[in-house]
Amino acid sequence: MKKIFIIFLGAIAFISCNNKSGSSTEVTSDSTTTMSGTEKVDYPYTIDHPDNWNIGSNANTLTALTALKAFENGDVEKSVSQFGDSVHLQFDALDTTLSNDGLKAMFTSLRNGYKSINVKMSDWESVVSKDGKEEWVTMWYKQIWEDNKGKKDSAAYIDDIRLKDGKIIRLDEYTRKLHN
Repeated sequence: MKKIFIIFLGAIAFISCNNKSGSSTEVTSDSTTTMSGTEKVDYPYTIDHPDNWNIGSNANTLTALTALKAFENGDVEKSVSQFGDSVHLQFDALDTTLSNDGLKAMFTSLRNGYKSINVKMSDWESVVSKDGKEEWVTMWYKQIWEDNKGKKDSAAYIDDIRLKDGKIIRLDEYTRKLHN
């Protein structure tokens, strides 16, 4: 009987220690406030629109992934069909705006330099600004390729893709060479 009583007291102590009180703070969907809604977070840096994003649409993510997958498979026509009439590109040593036809020519030239490309996707995130004026998809992935001369290489990529009316209108690509 003493053993059952000790086990019972132990269970009560365990439950009491794990019971959460209402005094903890929890971040809400607007991460500038706490659960009470009155305290502001004092960030060490300031920007024009802090905590300005909500989760975006799956359709935008599908558009971004479809464009990348088509490029990976060598289907430049399908890839550029996901882009708008005018596209702003920012890559390493490139900052330009191209028409869709100019983008197609560029992508065709780039893709023709590779025998094969393999993308290993790590993650993606679709966001939309709280005022609904900006929609972005970010993708994190590793790309492994073999050029037409048989040289193999790889890099880690982050693509920030801005969409408008279901089409890609901006592509910012950040690359880090991998040393395998």
